[in-house]
Amino acid sequence: MNAPYETTFPRLLDKQVAANPTRIAMQEKRYGIWLPITWEQYADQVRATAHGLASLGVRRGDIVAVLGDNRPEWIVTELAAQSIGAAVVGIYPTSLDDEIVHILQMSSADVVVAEDQEQVDKLIKVRDQLDRQPTVVYYDPHGLETYHHDWLMEFVDLERRGRAWGQDKPSWYDEQVAAGHHDDVAVVCTTSGTTSLPKLARLSHANLLTMATHLTELDVLGPKDRFVSFLPLAWIGEQMTAVACGLLRGLTLSFPESAETQRLDLREIGPSVMFSPPRIWESMLSDVQVRIDEAGWLKRKVFGLGYGIGDRMAERRVNGKSSGVLGALLLFIANVIALRPVRDQLGLTRIRYAYTGGAPLSPDVFRFFHAIGVNLKQIYGQTEICGIAVLHHNDDVRFHTVGVPLAGTELRIADDGEILLRSPSVFGGYLNNEAATAEAKTDDGWLHTGDAGYLEDGHLVVIDRAKDVQTAPDGSLFSAAFIENKIKFSPYVEEAVIFGRDEITAMVVIDPGTTGSWAEQNRIGYTTYTDLAANPAVGELLRAEVHRANQDLPEAIRVRRFALLFKQLDPDDDEITRTRKVRRSVIDERYAELIAALERGDEVVTLTNTVTYQDGTSVEREVTMPVHDLTSYQPPANAKPRPVWSSRA
Repeated sequence: MNAPYETTFPRLLDKQVAANPTRIAMQEKRYGIWLPITWEQYADQVRATAHGLASLGVRRGDIVAVLGDNRPEWIVTELAAQSIGAAVVGIYPTSLDDEIVHILQMSSADVVVAEDQEQVDKLIKVRDQLDRQPTVVYYDPHGLETYHHDWLMEFVDLERRGRAWGQDKPSWYDEQVAAGHHDDVAVVCTTSGTTSLPKLARLSHANLLTMATHLTELDVLGPKDRFVSFLPLAWIGEQMTAVACGLLRGLTLSFPESAETQRLDLREIGPSVMFSPPRIWESMLSDVQVRIDEAGWLKRKVFGLGYGIGDRMAERRVNGKSSGVLGALLLFIANVIALRPVRDQLGLTRIRYAYTGGAPLSPDVFRFFHAIGVNLKQIYGQTEICGIAVLHHNDDVRFHTVGVPLAGTELRIADDGEILLRSPSVFGGYLNNEAATAEAKTDDGWLHTGDAGYLEDGHLVVIDRAKDVQTAPDGSLFSAAFIENKIKFSPYVEEAVIFGRDEITAMVVIDPGTTGSWAEQNRIGYTTYTDLAANPAVGELLRAEVHRANQDLPEAIRVRRFALLFKQLDPDDDEITRTRKVRRSVIDERYAELIAALERGDEVVTLTNTVTYQDGTSVEREVTMPVHDLTSYQPPANAKPRPVWSSRA
């Protein structure tokens, strides 16, 4: 039998059907009930949908777009398109008009599968702007009963149409699957687009399955393992785990009912493998921090003792040392009384492999999860190399590194410090953008990552984007992301953006949930996010938090001044990407007055904020923010000590 990377996703689906026809392949929660789909039912839907797409004119080499949240129909559409030699491009459900138009124009998609009324309305609005006006298929009909466009149809009608179309073509589908080649483009994946509209990376079946093979040989997965799919399937990380690893190893995929029930659904399923960007892990940590802070003194004491044991044992484990008999006994007790209950609250009781990637994760956050017994490992990669090239191995996790190269991956550091990667998973190039492709990869297959880093005993240490590495006043190189992650370890901070070279300043965005909870406990009234961020008591709270982060930083790169932004950073405003990476060029331009005021050491800064209402009208309002100075700050005598779960570094 061919090696996995010499096959295709549709042929792997056939393989899973032959091996486990009645085993659950996917399940979706609807109205509080998990609705299962077996591998046999899954394959039947894919066949009908493939016929339906063919009846709409989709041919080998075409691209089908999908716009919406994660549902079984998303995966079925992807496999159906690939079965007949087409590829799929995912569009983030939060995407705005210009991004949707850009992706549909670049991909020349003649069919778009959309989730619901919200996404259909977006497509109706932009359809006339497109050179090729697509057929739109929706899979949630709620609210669309009165829409009668002749180019609009429901997903069940597409399947019905496909079954009728294929009645006199009994062997056509199997012939198309057999004709597929592992070098065919399987997925066109958007890049993060931190500086402009996203590029579209062409990834083949071989690219993705080579990566999945090497990953799952290292961290063994099988049909009994479960994965909860809640991050956008347009993201390479979700394609990597849910689709590539899912089909290769027969994982059961579960789709939560909604974003609001996501955490509860995660607890119900108890996945054995999970891959999420840092914001998910940071959010989980913030929840724990708030819960512990709100608990009685006895619970806090018990958790502190249990955490201390877990922290010591985790440090020994990741350094390859044995816990010893006494250590194992203490860890068992700590698990029962303190650590397992926390994992249960987070839905991580059955987790075997947990991954983070897409952006740096603070070593403090890393340490916390290992201390409570979660095998969290860093992944480093990019869309252009199928999301993964470097990762931590079990029991060899260094919190400040991203691990060692995956099997089959070559890594070298260029003379200017840039990280270069080469493997069979490197993409085939950007769609309709040869110039960008030539910049991204060399003729001999080396991928330019644009990141700066160095090797430490075989482990890769990523400093930052090469263009963002800065020089401190003492001449040492530093990463803004490193300082930002220190600040974001606070449960009250959602985002932080660092500025300056001679003196380090910051723009801090508060977490409205945890900060709002703190305000309520302290009987501090507020009405809006802006009101909360401008409250003097909140300013003092964050002053203490940033001061605390400074204690772990060298003197030359400590934050001297910061301001609490009056709003959250929003992908709709181009301030962050859909994967929540900060667009620094946009921030530098939009908040130039704030940055200048921080550099000058002004006591306050006033910005003009434009508020746009649903009817399209807008109004400009002035917003005043105090600048918080830390140069001579001394925490109050009654300030709480650093949390027990923080890093000792």
